[in-house]
Amino acid sequence: MAQRITIDPITRIEGHLRIDVEVDAGKVTKAWSSGQMFRGLETILKGRDPRDAWLFVQRICGVCTTVHALASVRSVENALGLEIPLNAQLIRNLVQSIHCLHDHIVHFYALSALDWVDVVSALDADPVKTAALADSVSNWPGNSPKRFAAVKEKVAALVASGQLGPFANAYWGHPAMALPPEANLMAVSHYLEALDYQRKATQALGIIGGKNPHVQNLSVGGVTTAINLDNDSTLNMHRLYQIKRLVEEVSGFIKNVYMVDVAAVGALYKDWLPYGAGVTNYLAVQDMFLDAKATTADLPGGTIMGGDLKSVKPIVGLNDAYFKENVQESIARAWYNGDWAKHPWEEDTDPKFTDFQDEGRYTWLKAPRFQGKPMQVGPLAQMLVGYAQGHEMTVKSVDAFLGTVSAVAGVTVGPEILHSTIGRHAARAVRAGMMADLALKHWGLLVENIGKGDLEIFNPPVFPKGEQKGVGYHEAPRGTLSHWIVIQDGKIKNYQCVVPSTWNAGPRDAEGQLGPYEASLMDNPIADPERPLEVLRTIHSFDPCIACAVHMLDPEGKEVMKVKAL
Repeated sequence: MAQRITIDPITRIEGHLRIDVEVDAGKVTKAWSSGQMFRGLETILKGRDPRDAWLFVQRICGVCTTVHALASVRSVENALGLEIPLNAQLIRNLVQSIHCLHDHIVHFYALSALDWVDVVSALDADPVKTAALADSVSNWPGNSPKRFAAVKEKVAALVASGQLGPFANAYWGHPAMALPPEANLMAVSHYLEALDYQRKATQALGIIGGKNPHVQNLSVGGVTTAINLDNDSTLNMHRLYQIKRLVEEVSGFIKNVYMVDVAAVGALYKDWLPYGAGVTNYLAVQDMFLDAKATTADLPGGTIMGGDLKSVKPIVGLNDAYFKENVQESIARAWYNGDWAKHPWEEDTDPKFTDFQDEGRYTWLKAPRFQGKPMQVGPLAQMLVGYAQGHEMTVKSVDAFLGTVSAVAGVTVGPEILHSTIGRHAARAVRAGMMADLALKHWGLLVENIGKGDLEIFNPPVFPKGEQKGVGYHEAPRGTLSHWIVIQDGKIKNYQCVVPSTWNAGPRDAEGQLGPYEASLMDNPIADPERPLEVLRTIHSFDPCIACAVHMLDPEGKEVMKVKAL
């Protein structure tokens, strides 16, 4: 007999997400993904100056700040046909790549590692054996018996005090936990180290962006990061080398700890490789542009349909008609007025709440579609799109990572394992390593360009009479983000954000096609319905950000809805 499980709220994410599943014979047979708070931030942008939009949309989320700012200024520039200086392009690339390093480290260690790591089990570990295990996969200097003994002592003190802090309220001893005690102790030690390295990434981002969260150095037409090598108050070589040193330190942690830990988890949980694929249509967009016109980039974009890498179709440049013309959002199962599927330039945001209806409306999230199809976005999509196109850096990075997994697992694995819950973690770790390399590459390109005497950072926008439409896209840490703007006589007429967690967490559409979260849960095993750890594993692998996906603000301060965290 089927059993209904409701997890509300899903924790260790950004925002308010409810997941419902039906379980029969130990596996998921039905699933619903529901965003539980209404937002309407796009609505308050109407009538405002397009140059101000990026400051508002950054406030969609306290985590995904820079990504909305970047997509917003690009949307206005795209509408105006405005080219930005090369220095501005490279500084923006530094902002987005450093933000990504912070985001990916936090996602694995702070938000999802505890789905796989049994902290209490670490108390049974032998620090010497833990060091031997760690040394077998990495030469990280923190992997010493002394370090692991100290961490074990710290965990024991927490347990004895009864105040577990960040380790409280997890499913310790769950039958789905499979890591040996030594692997658990190693992961807990790295969890604590990750706190230091995400801080270093934040520090670098603050130097280049002026503030974090909510960077202050973007502007429609370029950046406001003044360059003067002879001035202590501007971007100079001292500050540039501060950034480089911090990024190099973070890069070392990513390559010697984060990527290795994810490879070890994937290998030691190889029984989980068949689960969590869900929607195997993938969407990614170009990013890390190499020229002022944004015609070449270090990260490729494209689509893959039905998991067939041979079906890859590139997306090139911010004016690619294939992308611009094929995005729609459906509200057939969402709490909005109407029953339409529209292009973002034609949408509205008109809320109409009912109750949770299994066969009707059950979420504040819209359902994005590309050519009428649900698409999975995120690091996995970007890695597969790059791999399918033979993108040299992607192929090299993915193959090296799969080689590490194969060595630990004792069995050869190929890119087909990436269509899974584990695969999303693997792709994110690989992307973090690539972004660390690209941050340093684009740092070098910026220094080289400044060395040529080019100090330009801004081209002023001009707003003509009449209507202009634009889209700004960005391959954010959680996947493809796009902001769509309609400008009328220099003011915002319409504004819509189609964000990664809307693509992934969105509901069924009018044709009944499941969204990626929902599809990924189908047939997942559930060992203990009272402790549905496996549901959390798959949902966390997407790195949900429901604050981004639903966007709320009531400008009059009225209560829209009450949310109770059970």
